[in-house]
Amino acid sequence: MSSQSPGQFRDQISTLTDDGKSRKWLYPHVIKGKLYQYRSIVSYFFLTLLFAAPFLKLNGEQLVLLNVLERKFVFFGVIFWPQDFYLFVLALLIFIVFIVLFTVVFGRVFCGWACPQTIFLEMIFRKIEIWIEGDHHKRKKLDDGPLTGQKVFKKGLKHGIYLAISFLIANIFLSYLIGSSVLISIITEPVSMHLSGFIAICVFTIVFYLVFSRMRELVCTVICPYGRLQGVLLDNQSIIVAYDYERGEPRGKRIKETENQIGDCIDCKLCVQVCPTGIDIRNGTQLECVNCTACIDACDMVMEKINRPTRLIGFKSDDEIKFKQGFHLNKRVYAYTGVLLVLIAVLSYLLIVRSDVKTTILRAGGTLYQMREKEKEVSNLYNAELINKTNKSLKFEIIPDDPSTKIQYIQKQDSIAYGGVAKLTFFVIMPQSALKKYKSDIGFKLVSDGKVLDRFETTFIAPIND
Repeated sequence: MSSQSPGQFRDQISTLTDDGKSRKWLYPHVIKGKLYQYRSIVSYFFLTLLFAAPFLKLNGEQLVLLNVLERKFVFFGVIFWPQDFYLFVLALLIFIVFIVLFTVVFGRVFCGWACPQTIFLEMIFRKIEIWIEGDHHKRKKLDDGPLTGQKVFKKGLKHGIYLAISFLIANIFLSYLIGSSVLISIITEPVSMHLSGFIAICVFTIVFYLVFSRMRELVCTVICPYGRLQGVLLDNQSIIVAYDYERGEPRGKRIKETENQIGDCIDCKLCVQVCPTGIDIRNGTQLECVNCTACIDACDMVMEKINRPTRLIGFKSDDEIKFKQGFHLNKRVYAYTGVLLVLIAVLSYLLIVRSDVKTTILRAGGTLYQMREKEKEVSNLYNAELINKTNKSLKFEIIPDDPSTKIQYIQKQDSIAYGGVAKLTFFVIMPQSALKKYKSDIGFKLVSDGKVLDRFETTFIAPIND
């Protein structure tokens, strides 16, 4: 499978020098093949969505908002408050199961095609670097060369642009956390009025700058835990970026007009030169591989030049390479799919029955029933809390299900502000003749503009009639 002895390539990671004492900078060669063009289209779509989402409105709300400080989350116009935390946990669980299922079937394609780290690095920062410093040979020569005026100019220009873009990304990132309207206020108003926001922008700017100018592939190979999941999630049926060693080995140079006695791989090492994490895909599946498909484009280009079939490197499973078997669903895929569908069904149901106002009603602590002898009625004292989950203020009225039941307010509030809470204290009064047992269930509905927003129940206690 490889010209190296088994496990030899694992003696050190690709980003370390041979002595293991310092970092080896990578200078990947960029080949703009068909898959690179497709990946560019996907990347620019996600970039457009990422930059536009905080400024798009749906139902009067930001398209996506993750305001941890105010515990307010918005997804496509639907607001979720702390009381909906169980929905957030369920949605997060669905996302995790989906990622597991996706990885079992397709490997680490998400990392190469949809991860913001890869998209920003390869489609923005890497392109700026190539535009200023040149191709992979020129970039390496510039770094290894002496400090000259030209080097200072190019490095200064590159890092200046990096800082500017990192500042822009930091602003966009912050708009997801605090809201675009607050961000605009930070930008347009004096710094002294929003000192904490300005400091946050500066901190995020430095973080993003270091990630894309210094850390780079180390985020994928060292920091991100997702790559390490491959070892337990992938199996022989998983479709991943793989080298067809049955067809490619043994490697060697091809001689024109002679019968080929070796494999299709000519050992040009172009697949290594284009890899953004510096690995040799011919050594098999490695956690550093982000499935960016750069090696596929490079190998296809070489195969076309030597008149051999393309996809010596391609999306293949190990069984497909070994036994020429196509992909088929196995028990793990069915199990993960079943779990995912059940979780989606549960979340969908909870979202459908989710009320616009969350009502909690409890009998006042330390109280029993109160007899009203003249009216021959019994009353119970209650405390209620109403939480507005909509994106507007609401006027409301609480109406008992039983027409004979009356409500007498001690502390009354007939409206709830946007995202606000209303606290009420009131007596529920019922005719003694209508009560046949010590503890009865009573129901209420919360009405606003003629629409029932919520229904809730509690218990009513009263003496038993002889």
